[in-house]
Amino acid sequence: MKISVIGCGYLGAVHAATLASMGHSVVGIDVDPGKAAQLAQGTAPFHEPGLDELLAHGRATGRLRFSTDPAEARTAQVHFLCVGTPQDKTSDAADLTFLVSALEGLLPHLAAGAVVVGKSTVPVGTVDMLREIFARRPDVLLGWNPEFLRQGTAVKDSLVPDRLVYGVEGGRPAAFNPHTGAPTGVTAALDAVYEPLLAAGIPRLVCNFATAELIKSAANAYLATKVSFINAVAELCDAAGADITELSEAMGLDPRIGSRYLHAGLGFGGGCLPKDIRSFRTQAATLGVPAVEQWMRLVDTVNLGQRERTVGLAAELCGGTPAGRSITVLGASFKPDTDDIRDSPALDVADRLAAAGAHVTVTDPKAVNLAWRRYPRLRFEASAARALQDAELVLLLTEWDEYRQLCPAAAGQQVRRRVVLDARNVLDAAAWQEQGWVVRGLGTSSGAVTAAAVR
Repeated sequence: MKISVIGCGYLGAVHAATLASMGHSVVGIDVDPGKAAQLAQGTAPFHEPGLDELLAHGRATGRLRFSTDPAEARTAQVHFLCVGTPQDKTSDAADLTFLVSALEGLLPHLAAGAVVVGKSTVPVGTVDMLREIFARRPDVLLGWNPEFLRQGTAVKDSLVPDRLVYGVEGGRPAAFNPHTGAPTGVTAALDAVYEPLLAAGIPRLVCNFATAELIKSAANAYLATKVSFINAVAELCDAAGADITELSEAMGLDPRIGSRYLHAGLGFGGGCLPKDIRSFRTQAATLGVPAVEQWMRLVDTVNLGQRERTVGLAAELCGGTPAGRSITVLGASFKPDTDDIRDSPALDVADRLAAAGAHVTVTDPKAVNLAWRRYPRLRFEASAARALQDAELVLLLTEWDEYRQLCPAAAGQQVRRRVVLDARNVLDAAAWQEQGWVVRGLGTSSGAVTAAAVR
């Protein structure tokens, strides 16, 4: 099939490259000339494992190209809207400006009978609003196909998704021929797009627009709830002298609960989860559902509180104040395997410590070049070894594998004081303590700060 992908950020670039790898002819459209040009050369303008290989393959086969001209999409049969829906600058609601602009720019170039499918995460009721725009093109079909990608594993999530969701007019009853049972309209078009995935047994759910709009936000809200819950319990463990790692392991063995997203630490960040739960909260308030609104507010509060708590523990490990101390922060991206620093908990903590008078050096395998321009009062080093030199406190804030695998003996030769705050609870505390390190985690009952930690 001929397909266009409108918006080539994290979602759009991965989606375009994945569709091309399935054998479709794909054009990606983006308003940023630099981004479009770089993608056209077969390299991504951001770090995402496996994406460069997919882009290069699409370019080599001739099935994938990129442009800034929406007219390039005119021959496509299916068009995917993949533009960003960031948090509004003046509220917690989602900003749909880019989505509306992209659709209005695309509309004049649509062929009769074309199918336009939204993939962006949007608040419920968005399709109702977009219908006003589509009224000018009654010959075009509209669907919604929410994405469930995770940065760092986005390629895998696209090639082997957990499920496919189609939002269509009238929901499931209207998606199939009542006599033959064959899919019709948007459902038939999306089945053709995803034929290799469906043939591999990937589950497919067809629902109405409101359900499709809510699914991604509800899923993110649940994941955020699990993270904030275990982080709240971690604080309880510290107060009680319990160990959150052992507690969460035992909880995760219960099949009703599961272990994923039940790992205590600094909390979540990035460009999706925080803004999605705030949008979800706003939707609940607008629709008059206070229980969900209050729940999401608490989840957000607990998550942000982990950053404040980490700053407080760092000050404690510095003898009461970080002022004048040399502190090394391991990690700048909001999670490992990405260079994304949007709402990064690591950089938030680092910046707060610098504001309190600490001399903070930050290192990261991929995100240093992006971070140093946004955080001028922080010092950056690409090498962890250089960043550790003469540190009086080390904070592990993003759990990259290279930080998990640091040799405590070698690291101990580089620092001035062997004190580490493992805010992701990923280090082998016993191995580090054997090398003379004071190790503090969040909820690990690594206990009271010793005198050695504050000297």
